[in-house]
Amino acid sequence: MPSFLRLLLLLSICSIFVMGLVMIFNTSSAEVLDHDLSRSTHQALFKQIFYGIAGMMLAGALWKMGYQRLIEMSPLLMMIFSLLLAMTLIPGIGKEVNGSRRWIGIAGFSFQPSEFVKYIVPAYFVSRLLSIDPAQLTLKEFIKLVGILGIPILLILVEPNNGTAGVVGLTVLMVCVISRIPVKFWALPLLVLALIGIFSAYHLPYVSARLNSYMHPELDLKGKGHQPYQAKIAAGSGQLAGIGPGNSLQKLSYLPEAQNDYIAAIFAEEFGFIGVSCLIFLYMLVGYAGFYIAYHSQSREGFYMASIPTFLICFQAFMNLGVVSGLLPSTGLNLPFFSQGGTSLMANIMGLGLLLNIAYDKGVGVNLWQRSA
Repeated sequence: MPSFLRLLLLLSICSIFVMGLVMIFNTSSAEVLDHDLSRSTHQALFKQIFYGIAGMMLAGALWKMGYQRLIEMSPLLMMIFSLLLAMTLIPGIGKEVNGSRRWIGIAGFSFQPSEFVKYIVPAYFVSRLLSIDPAQLTLKEFIKLVGILGIPILLILVEPNNGTAGVVGLTVLMVCVISRIPVKFWALPLLVLALIGIFSAYHLPYVSARLNSYMHPELDLKGKGHQPYQAKIAAGSGQLAGIGPGNSLQKLSYLPEAQNDYIAAIFAEEFGFIGVSCLIFLYMLVGYAGFYIAYHSQSREGFYMASIPTFLICFQAFMNLGVVSGLLPSTGLNLPFFSQGGTSLMANIMGLGLLLNIAYDKGVGVNLWQRSA
């Protein structure tokens, strides 16, 4: 891989992260001052930096270990993280926030296993695909494999965390497509999942409330519709060039906990359409560099494993910005490297480490498909 593309990938991620740190301090400090809270105005900023350093350490360990070793360890990691997902549902161990049990509290810090599961489940899928020829995969083998993959996804749904479960499922589907598994195998499960999703939307209060707030946020301004409605006001107020750094009004309790899923709304208010366009362009550069690494990897497993973090980062960015702009219903997904969220940041930095490990692997730069032709 050309060195300038590796540099481009790193610079793009670093730019997104630094911009995110500025916005996290911007929004969280305003909340502390507005509510006269006892905690430091820098607490959220320092926490994010701490998680970033922890993520870089884990990414360094992953770099040294190599993506092949990660694939080999994926069955064990699947077992461990499925157990951790189950532990989040146990009262006293799992930490409940806003009606969802997604976290395990450790010494004042929260750990969200599902963020790592986004990478582990597809990696396990890849490990199984490498032992068989996807073209010769039988329907029985595929259903059995999907059943195993469905265990952590089901646990994530029970938390409930439908957005993350959907992302994991779509990442597995992406691997099905790029590995050329026969369409007839995964089309039927996809249809079943779609039907389950429609059923959930009409019968699960958690899902239906989010869909209703998406369709008519103005009808529930004191409940689920409050954040989507205020996010639209924030994004619209920014107009072309924004109202200026630090001048957001929506961060003053109008848009609660804005440093999390809706941080892009405050960014749009302060930096306008131009600022958001620059942010989207940075994610596009990440996508270009990531898929370039995948396409020019020296092995089939390198191609799969480079595609996974690239897809996850870009797809979650698309979903989050779609929610903030009001084009998509709320999913609970944050903006990679930008929103506040320690476990998510660590997992995504590890994904970046995985990408760079594959990029520096010998042979990258020669098209995999040209070599196999």
